[in-house]
Amino acid sequence: MKQSGLGDNLYIGGYDLSGDIQAVGNIGGGPAPLDFTAITQSAYERKGGRLDGRFQTTTFFNPGPEADAAHTVLSVLPRTDVIAAYCRGTVLGAPSANLVAKQIGYDGTRGDDGTFTFAVEAQSNSYTLEWGRLLTAGLRTDTAGASGDPVDFGTGPTSFGLQAYLHVMAVTGTSVTVTLEESADGDTWADVTGGAFAAATGVGAQRIQTARDQTVERYLRVTSSGTFSEAVFAVSVIRNDVEVTY
Repeated sequence: MKQSGLGDNLYIGGYDLSGDIQAVGNIGGGPAPLDFTAITQSAYERKGGRLDGRFQTTTFFNPGPEADAAHTVLSVLPRTDVIAAYCRGTVLGAPSANLVAKQIGYDGTRGDDGTFTFAVEAQSNSYTLEWGRLLTAGLRTDTAGASGDPVDFGTGPTSFGLQAYLHVMAVTGTSVTVTLEESADGDTWADVTGGAFAAATGVGAQRIQTARDQTVERYLRVTSSGTFSEAVFAVSVIRNDVEVTY
């Protein structure tokens, strides 16, 4: 089935590059299937091998001067890891693909009609591609510490922990601390153990994970605190239904 990508967002390292993205290509990952078929068996047997993940995007040439212009962010070609998130829609609970990766390439192509685009690929490092759900409706703007609306994961609790990604686009003030909270019934809330991101003073992105055998309740939400007059950020969470080891 083919679907339009209209209304989707793409964040890299705390920058919202959505307005400069022409297309999102290959988004994939997971364990490589290894052949464990013995001569005693009458059908193939597969086991999971090395984990990987990847993004491929095509961007328009936008030299700025905005700090979040795609060319300004991507032309640097950093050697350090970048954190990327593709949001399949920007409503609360929408699917999102998250990746800690190395940026590979920034190759330009000039079409006969004068268009100028760049091909960019991100290849996973340390972790595979992680599909989760948005705990913010795209970008969320808080002007003071606040608790967001919850996302109902449908069943719970689970016993395999979670991973979460934070992209901070702007902070006016000293800093903002973003924390995950959980609830069994949607009424009584408590902090997720290990679910607090480091205080953010400006643009950036973070990944956190809890203990691998940690219980996670059915409902999750995001709270903010700190000394700020405005903070713009997005959060995605992956609540594990099975054991995950990196």
